[in-house]
Amino acid sequence: MAQTSLPAIATSDRPQPFTPETPFSPSTNPWSADFQQEVVALTTRLFIQLRRRPTTLIAGVLQPLMWLLLFGALFSGLPKGLVGEDQTYVQFLAAGIIVFTAFSGALNSGLPMLFDREFGFLNRILVAPLVSRFSIIAASAIFIITLSMVQTLAIVSVSGVMGAGLPSASGLALMALILTLLIVDFTMLSLGLAFAMPGHQEMLAFIFLVNLPLMFSSTALAPLSFMPTWLQWIASLNPLSWAIEPIRYVYSHSAWGWDSVIFTAPWGTMTIATAAIALLGFGAFVAVAIRGVLRRGVA
Repeated sequence: MAQTSLPAIATSDRPQPFTPETPFSPSTNPWSADFQQEVVALTTRLFIQLRRRPTTLIAGVLQPLMWLLLFGALFSGLPKGLVGEDQTYVQFLAAGIIVFTAFSGALNSGLPMLFDREFGFLNRILVAPLVSRFSIIAASAIFIITLSMVQTLAIVSVSGVMGAGLPSASGLALMALILTLLIVDFTMLSLGLAFAMPGHQEMLAFIFLVNLPLMFSSTALAPLSFMPTWLQWIASLNPLSWAIEPIRYVYSHSAWGWDSVIFTAPWGTMTIATAAIALLGFGAFVAVAIRGVLRRGVA
């Protein structure tokens, strides 16, 4: 019986396996439709989790408002001008509470990723045919920025009712820019720690260790002039102070410029422009420091 041979299949006609780009590949186009679809899907998942646990958002809004009300009432009797000319303590405090709230949310942003890693859901995401695994990081940053803006709106509104007034439109725009830089910086740091830490207990211990010390070693509750020299050095080099002082400046000044001096440190003066550049530089340092950890974590 004659044997019928099947025609050879050309190599180019064979189905090729999907090979997604490596994490954080420079060839990934952030404006491509596929990448945007991934970011939207992963961000939507985080908001679905928030909708199922609304107490997280409620507590995140109420806690800074309680700080503002309690500390504002506690120090309401301070002599006028003690924290700055033509500035009330509520105005002074509002900037610190806004920044500390955004910082706390960004520092905690790695916890959902860490729980996904512990429960195995992250592995399901990683085996999916993603265009770029950077979408996992981008989705977390967008989620935290959105929540922080909601919290900021609540704090600005309540502080306005308490007599702090409202910043100008350009001041609100500067506030959003500074908060975005701060949130992105500490979100990257938190996500890097989520892959570096062995479990959520170690992560929570680290957050509790650095959360309040960073706040009290900044200008959130007191100006630099109240601090001893050694603490002035620490506070002036604290990234929280770089975010607090520009926001505090626009609260007490309707007109501002990039060359406006926001505080005088032992090492010199800092303007709004240098504060923004310092936050950008800190973010670049964090990105370089955690790049290897993120590559291994999402490989």
